[in-house]
Order: sequence, then structure tokens, then C-alpha cells
Amino acid sequence: MNIIAVDIGNTNIDIGLFLDSEEQFIKSVPGKSREKLEDCLGAAWQQIPAVESSKEGKRDGVIVISSVKPDCTKIILEIAKDKLGEKPYIIGKDIPLPMALFVDEPDKVGTDRIVAAAAAYAVVEGAVTVIDFGTALTIDLVDENGIFQGGAICPAFEISAKALKENTAQLPKVKVTRPTCPYGKNTTEAINCGLYYSALGTIEEIVRLYAEKIGKWPQTVLTGTAAEVIKDDCEFIDSYVPNLVVKGIVLTYQKYVEKKTESIGY
Repeated sequence: MNIIAVDIGNTNIDIGLFLDSEEQFIKSVPGKSREKLEDCLGAAWQQIPAVESSKEGKRDGVIVISSVKPDCTKIILEIAKDKLGEKPYIIGKDIPLPMALFVDEPDKVGTDRIVAAAAAYAVVEGAVTVIDFGTALTIDLVDENGIFQGGAICPAFEISAKALKENTAQLPKVKVTRPTCPYGKNTTEAINCGLYYSALGTIEEIVRLYAEKIGKWPQTVLTGTAAEVIKDDCEFIDSYVPNLVVKGIVLTYQKYVEKKTESIGY
């Protein structure tokens, strides 16, 4: 099974190439750069082998999208059609969600959260919390039966740093890094410590509350572009899995194909 998995986030777009279901690469491209998106998608598509029986050289692969940003979805669809001659599948539209959701508004939950949760549950096979630290910080809970129970959404580093800059008279915007000391000796360091440790405290407290609710501490999985900064200080985290959403997209498509095959009796 040859798949190009496209995770359209709020800031970046991650593109993963999987040949025979084996990861070849995962690259992150700025969502604003159409040229880089075209180059990355084109390079990935060229690596997918052609169907042996196809005289037109049709590629034996699919493009599967999870998106939280409609404008960027439109761009990817245009690139796929105009440059590759392919119609991608969109999770939640063309492909069913990979797990049941016990929430008030299932159609408003980002598919990135759902596919990441499904990927984590597929490995853990038990209650699991997925912490995705990107533009936003999401902390989601899946129960032991594999049902998505909901979660918490918080501002991540970039949003918080921007808010401090824009809503105060003299505070600078800070790029958050791992502090060398828990208290800052100057304004920049103080902001850095505040944003860094507030994120750590938020994650640990919310996971603790989830544990109280379900009666046991769930397995915890950390992912996301900003997770690299904090992972070494998250002693309560069981696993750090980069690009979990991309891997969840592949899993979701594989489950879709398996169910489709079963339904027609193959």
C-alpha cells in the first residue's frame, strides 16, 4: 500500500511518503509556500511506482489528507489535480473517522486529534492520553474501549508569547526554549520560564485529572512540532512519537481499505 499522508496544520503541512506501508520520509513545509508544497508533493508522487497494467503510467498510490485549515486543503487539492492528476481522499469526508467519539459535536473535532488518538490506541490497546504540542496544545483522552472521550485545548508557546507581546506595553516576544534555571534573571528569561513551566504544569495537571476520572493513570503519548522542546522534562510521559498525526493518517486509510475489502467479501 503506497500512501502520501498530508497533515494540514494551522502553521505547517507535514507530508509523509509510505511505500508498501513503510515510511520513506516525513517533511514539514510552511503552509504559506505553494512552491515548496508543489515540490514536496511532486517528489513524493514520483517515487510511487506505476501500475504495471496502466498504459498511461498511472501511479499505484493514493494521497490522504487530514486538515484543520480549509484554505490550505483547497491548495493541496489544486496541486494534486493540476500537477499530479490525482484526487486525494479527505479524512472525515471521503474516509470515515477511525474511532468512535463520545462528544457533543463530533463533526467539530479536528481530524488531526482523532487520527493521532487512533494511532496511539492501536499501539497501547488501553486508555491513552495524546498530547499534541503544535500551534495549539491539545490533550485528548481515549478510554480503554477505544472511544475518544474529548480533551482540552490550550494556547501553545507561539500563541502565548504573541499574546504577551501584543497585550502589554513593554514585554518582548520570546521564542521559548528549555530554561537552564526555573527563574529568569531578566525579562526575557522570566517570560521564557513562565511559558515553559506553565505548559508543563498544564499538561501534568490535566493528565492527573483524567486519571482521577477513569480510575487509573492512562498511558501518555507526546507529539507535535513543539514537543521536542519540553519532552525531556515530562517525566510522566510514557512515549514521545514525532509525526503521530501523519502515522495516524496512514492507519486510518489502512483501516478504511480493510473494512471495504471485508464488506465485499474478499
